[in-house]
Amino acid sequence: MPPEPVSLPADLNGWLAYLEQLHPKSIALGLERVNEVKSRLALQPGFPIITVAGTNGKGSTCAMLERIYTEAGYRVACYSSPHLLRYNERVRVNCQEASDADLCTAFAAVEAARQQTLLTYFEYGTLAALWHFVHTEVDVAILEVGLGGRLDAVNAFDPACTVITSIDLDHMDYLGNSRASIGYEKAGVFRRSVAALCGDPQPPETVTNHAKAIEADFRQIGRDFGFTRKPDGWDFHMGAVQIRNLPMPALAGDFQLFNASCALGVVTCLQPALPVKPQQVARGLRDVVLAGRFQRITGYPQIILDVAHNPHAAHALAENLRKTETGGYTLAVFAMLADKDIAGVVQVLEAMIDRWFVADIHYARGASAQQLAEKIRQTIKDAKVECHREVSLAFNAACHAADENDRIIVFGSFYTVADVMRTLPATHLGD
Repeated sequence: MPPEPVSLPADLNGWLAYLEQLHPKSIALGLERVNEVKSRLALQPGFPIITVAGTNGKGSTCAMLERIYTEAGYRVACYSSPHLLRYNERVRVNCQEASDADLCTAFAAVEAARQQTLLTYFEYGTLAALWHFVHTEVDVAILEVGLGGRLDAVNAFDPACTVITSIDLDHMDYLGNSRASIGYEKAGVFRRSVAALCGDPQPPETVTNHAKAIEADFRQIGRDFGFTRKPDGWDFHMGAVQIRNLPMPALAGDFQLFNASCALGVVTCLQPALPVKPQQVARGLRDVVLAGRFQRITGYPQIILDVAHNPHAAHALAENLRKTETGGYTLAVFAMLADKDIAGVVQVLEAMIDRWFVADIHYARGASAQQLAEKIRQTIKDAKVECHREVSLAFNAACHAADENDRIIVFGSFYTVADVMRTLPATHLGD
């Protein structure tokens, strides 16, 4: 057990460094520690909580809900992870990041209540976010599950509505190696008599069985709610509720209609407590922003940033690439964590990419450029692959190799996208 600090950290960077070394493990699932400190903090949110779990689509669904409820005039809290450039991105009120000072105050409150309980980085951050939301007196809070659901720190807080966006293979070291086991872990966010929306059209039976066993108000996309795509937009329906002629979400991809339908399902279920008008929904969908999700940087060549890091997300990325054809080649800046399905991601995107610029990730669990190159060459005969020791170097090499009609796609991890985002202001494309 580390010694108690003599004094509190002086700034946000100091706090984050302290959080990283407090618990011997970066991930330690379980609610006992969180519940202990939550009780000492007397954290009893008086506002509705929306809990969002899922393999992919959590961030998009949370962002849509955040924007819709903000457009409706509510004071809206949103807690998401991971961040790209600043920790502050994780904790937002009315789409504005919490200040360093606010976060430091919240961390200090958790530290005072923690006593001898060791908290992981995510557990500490979750408690601090909820403390901040309570003391900021928000009207509604949207909480994105970090990993799984049943044993995730977010699940220590009882929701007014729950969502599972999608269920696929990821984090298998913690959640199991099948959709059935992963689905069961995600279904752990459900509560008795509370609306439980599933945006996966074919969920494993473990999800539906668990919902039935605890008597959750389970609603499945394609059966209990859904969407109809139209040439100039889409319609949403849930039971007798229909919202017609909605604009396509500002986030790219037809698959976003599954996430948007989950968001509107939540709005429908919570309508008695949090009324929202159709025009407010439409404005929210039009104005939603989420960095790193098929984010296009204008210029020549075009740069596309996408945090896709598993085969399910890679399929969505491939769909968006097909729908935005280029007059030239597609160059990939690619780096992933070693415990992800690298071969599966490469296989999905094989036909879309002409040259690969791969790089080491200098973080825990990061795959080396040589490992990535080997996986690519095992999957793609005669693949054109260059190895680099840094993501920024791989990106610079791709920029120098690209013609103005080409496009550069940066993907494979939040770390990969973040590293390139840090270089963009100082990068002179085409030099």
